[in-house]
Amino acid sequence: MTWKKIAEKGEVSAGKGKAFKIEGKQIAIFNQNGYHAIDDLCVHQDGSIAPGKLEGDIVECPLHFWHYNIKTGELTDYLKDVKLETYKVETRDDGIYVDI
Repeated sequence: MTWKKIAEKGEVSAGKGKAFKIEGKQIAIFNQNGYHAIDDLCVHQDGSIAPGKLEGDIVECPLHFWHYNIKTGELTDYLKDVKLETYKVETRDDGIYVDI
C-alpha cells in the first residue's frame, strides 16, 4: 500500500462526493464528518456513485438508487454480501491522500 495525493483540500464540498482516477482505479471521496474513500463504481451497472445523494453515512447511486455505506463500502439493500473496497484517507497540509 502506498499513500497517493488524490485531491486538494477544499476540492470536495462538505456533504458531497467527487470521483477521482488514480493508479488505474476510480475512487469516490466523500466529505461527511471527515473524508472517506471507496470504489466509485456501483456493482449494479458500473455507474459512478460519487454524485449520489448523501444522507449520513449512506450514499445513493444516482442511476438505480442502490445504497452504500461510505465508511464500510457495504451495500445496505438488495444483495447483503456486496461490498465496495474502502481506502484509508489522510488530510495533510498539501491535500487529501489515500492509501492505495
